Amino acid sequence: MTESDNAKKPVVHCKDVTKTFQEGDLKVEVLKGVNLALYQGERIAIVGMSGSGKSTLLHVLGGLSSPSSGQILINGIDINETSQKKRGNIRNAHLGFVYQFHHLLAEFTVIENVAMPLLIRRANRTLAFDQAREILERIGLKDRTHHKPGELSGGERQRTAIARALVSKPSCVMADEPTGNLDERTAARVHETLLNYDSQDQFALIMVTHNQSLAKQTDRVFSLENGVLVESG
Repeated sequence: MTESDNAKKPVVHCKDVTKTFQEGDLKVEVLKGVNLALYQGERIAIVGMSGSGKSTLLHVLGGLSSPSSGQILINGIDINETSQKKRGNIRNAHLGFVYQFHHLLAEFTVIENVAMPLLIRRANRTLAFDQAREILERIGLKDRTHHKPGELSGGERQRTAIARALVSKPSCVMADEPTGNLDERTAARVHETLLNYDSQDQFALIMVTHNQSLAKQTDRVFSLENGVLVESG
């Protein structure tokens, strides 16, 4: 397969995905036949009202939750046809995650937190730290490598979380309200880090956000309406 063929192959591809929750005798349909194809280097935003199922969709796409029906392919691999262990390996190898809350490990330094995805896959420790150091320098956190998360500002913690998501050179980064807890000025800096990160390894980005200004900076904007994903414009 040529490089051109690879570029045309979706990084994330979901087909007719549904998700239903059972609450006592009540069935709640959160996702109703969602379809999406996301390609290398493409940035998309998913917007919608609170409780519309945006985070549920992201968790399903990232293999953190199983769909009730439908198919999800990550680089051509059907993640729901694999074992739990293999699914975890696929997430570690192909996906990076950024959440509203940074989820950094308080007892570890910034560089240790960023290197963690590589250490989990048993990469060479020296190379893992070199890679983490490089990305921290590129996003402006060179002077924070040996600080603990508690010694950082909110924006620095979230940029560290972004560095951790990017360190393994994922095919796709999935971000769930990545600036939801930050003031406007700090959020703008984090937006810039996430959207304008310059890398030879072009990753796709799926971002759930309430921030319409941020959403408009992406290539495509989708809204989740009554369980259905609809492209805006």
